[in-house]
Amino acid sequence: MYETLVDPSTLSEHRDDPEWVVIDCRNDLAAAGAGERAYVRAHIPGAFHTSLERVLTGKKSGRNGRHPLPEPERFARFLGQIGVGERTQVVAYDAGSDMYAARLWFLCRWVGHPAAAVLDGGYAAWSAGGYPVTAETSQAAQPGALRAPRICHEMALDAGEVMARLHSERQLVLDARSPDRFAGQNETIDPVAGHIPGARNRWYKENYDGRGRMKTAERLRAEFAAAGVEAPERVVHQCGSGISACVNLLAMEHAGLTASRLYAGSWSEWIADPTRPVARA
Repeated sequence: MYETLVDPSTLSEHRDDPEWVVIDCRNDLAAAGAGERAYVRAHIPGAFHTSLERVLTGKKSGRNGRHPLPEPERFARFLGQIGVGERTQVVAYDAGSDMYAARLWFLCRWVGHPAAAVLDGGYAAWSAGGYPVTAETSQAAQPGALRAPRICHEMALDAGEVMARLHSERQLVLDARSPDRFAGQNETIDPVAGHIPGARNRWYKENYDGRGRMKTAERLRAEFAAAGVEAPERVVHQCGSGISACVNLLAMEHAGLTASRLYAGSWSEWIADPTRPVARA
């Protein structure tokens, strides 16, 4: 069972394995429908496309962030419809050096399906390796016999829990946004600039090497230690809306730094309540 990363050669060996399901998570926050159009042009044979807004995101209230967690039953139903069963190995990929596959990986673990991994290097690595692609739409051989979601509640926190431990040694908030947005500069997405007081910055792109692959576990451990991570179970990941933060969580798991958690609402939820404090570097 693969629980963090799968390399392209391993995925290629299992292309015809009925117990493996591949999910194309290519999306673009700045261009709605771009991921689906890319999938239609070409994708890994047998892969199913999933939408960030329709599948990986739940109902928005205006106060729960731009990409709240989906309803677990609905997400589990999606997995079942594309053939995921209890013993299925899920492999998610995006364009490469991106964040959407990590979001799906997190959701699988959150609903109790640990056999989920991200394709290291994504579609870019698959293509560069000369592996086959297709434009044919995939069809599930049969629905997967997936049990009702066994939600891992401790993996995700809400704003109240983060607020309760603000400035506490029991919590280290890692913000996955770019350094300028963390500092409150060049904010073009959210109406309020800044970051959660006491948070530290770990841009999600820092987890990838120059080839677009995840850095080695040893190197990641050193970098997270430099970012102040001493006790992984105290780490809370956040970003703008709970998407790119999943990359930091995945990287820590890959590095053996287990049991960190996600503040799913992230900055876009945090600033929806004007009584919550804001810091700027």
